[in-house]
Amino acid sequence: MLSNHPGPIGIFDSGYGGLTILHGIRQLLPQYDYLYLGDNARAPYGPRSFDVVYEFTRQAVHYLFERGCQLVILGCNTASAKALRSIQQNDLPGWDADRRVLGIIRPTAEVIGSLTKSGHVGVLATEGTIKSESYNLEIQKLHPGLTVTGVACPFWVPLVEYNEADSPGADYFVKKNLDQLMRLDPLIDAVILGCTHYPLLMPKILKYIQPGVRIVPQGEYVAESLSNYLQRHTDLERKCTRGATVHYLTTENPDTFRRQAQIFLHEPIEVEKITLG
Repeated sequence: MLSNHPGPIGIFDSGYGGLTILHGIRQLLPQYDYLYLGDNARAPYGPRSFDVVYEFTRQAVHYLFERGCQLVILGCNTASAKALRSIQQNDLPGWDADRRVLGIIRPTAEVIGSLTKSGHVGVLATEGTIKSESYNLEIQKLHPGLTVTGVACPFWVPLVEYNEADSPGADYFVKKNLDQLMRLDPLIDAVILGCTHYPLLMPKILKYIQPGVRIVPQGEYVAESLSNYLQRHTDLERKCTRGATVHYLTTENPDTFRRQAQIFLHEPIEVEKITLG
């Protein structure tokens, strides 16, 4: 039986990239308590099947609910693409119909129409997110006139996680994928970074993107969307505790998480190891 007491806002990711989403949310909404869960022992989710991603994400969301979260953000594009709808439709009604699980694809899709003048949009993401066509479907639903082109960037996440974002290898792969995207559609004037790791490659992206093309990271738009959501859903907002704290959970070694998290957070943190499944 899940408790109905107020609790922190949960943020889930398969790994570390969701920390960029957490950072964006905390910048705008620092007053709330947050509980971050990284399923680092089973990452990456990108190459995994829909069924596996759904089951792993389902376990993580239910765990965060058990820890008191009334609202969970899937700070992971793969989980948002492959598991969000199934959890909302199949699981929430049985768990607790008053709780909410939100993804990070829709907030960016909502604003992209106002960020492009040409009507041609690019998406850079992991192979799993690109294959799911979640961005294409969401953008077409909201902005039927836009043309969407996606390119998978399989080496970008390892570059970030192995602390190679400033290396010559990063130059090579970032330029290669940006050139590939612009060859597919030279009219693109706005590019969504559809993976939460990619903002850490921003200096390289800005170095090699063509002039006049806008780069769209997700963090600030997810934060603005969450702020608006809480303003509209006051009953849920009252169930989010306000102590300005963050607690971190990982399914991996806490020392490993702490070291890797430094790449994203630049602040010391305390981490608790948990088990899912």
